[in-house]
Amino acid sequence: MLLARGLRALRESAGISRRDAAKAIGGSSSKIGRMELGRTGCAAGDVDTLLTFYGADDDERTTLLALAEQTTARPWWHADGDIVPGWVRAYLTAEQTAKLVRTFEPQFVPGLLQAEEYARALIRRLYPEAEVERRVEFRMRRQRVLRRRPRPLNLWVVLDERALWRPIDGPATMRAQILHIIELCKRPNVTVQIAPRGICGRVEGDGPLTLVRFPQQGLQDMVYLERADSADYPVRRAEIERHWHVFNTLVTEAAPPERTPWILADILATY
Repeated sequence: MLLARGLRALRESAGISRRDAAKAIGGSSSKIGRMELGRTGCAAGDVDTLLTFYGADDDERTTLLALAEQTTARPWWHADGDIVPGWVRAYLTAEQTAKLVRTFEPQFVPGLLQAEEYARALIRRLYPEAEVERRVEFRMRRQRVLRRRPRPLNLWVVLDERALWRPIDGPATMRAQILHIIELCKRPNVTVQIAPRGICGRVEGDGPLTLVRFPQQGLQDMVYLERADSADYPVRRAEIERHWHVFNTLVTEAAPPERTPWILADILATY
């Protein structure tokens, strides 16, 4: 996305059309469009040619060529690509580079908060036994972003209380999961709020809502709407702002974060 923004700014500053830029690299206008929207990796040779065509200075050339190399680098989940659905890959990549993730989950404890046994029980419901341990290990590895150095991910979760009353596997698994959340809440970069049951009606599709903010200034926030076997990524500014408003409304209607340990302790006592 950083590369896309830089290429578009240089082209427009030079007064060059997408059609002429495409001719310079022997491509199509749609290819330039994809490059400028950050929807494709960019070959260093193509970027080098465009930078020359746009009259980029040495600093711009160095920065954008370095970014071009990163766009074709293998993502962290590459070795497990056969178990990572295409529709979640963009989000998983963004999550590992984000400075802030805010998520609302109406049905289950979100992946970044899941204890190992809870994750195993959920995964066992959906996948063959032969795949379970590999998928559990992948989910645990994903959680390392909360312990990333020097800047761990800041995670803010609004969790529908129903998710904690929905028994997964058995009382022992649920007790371990609730205790796990209590421990995570002690981290300065993790905030969890418990929302009243049934609050999900405010969210489009009544499903999970996740918002991602990046450390680089000028990068647009990502909205990730996970569905059963797909996901939506709204990109229009008005849509992004609307989903932030929805999340902020959920925050005001959920119990404040300082109440979370007490609420979890009460639920824990019932298991």
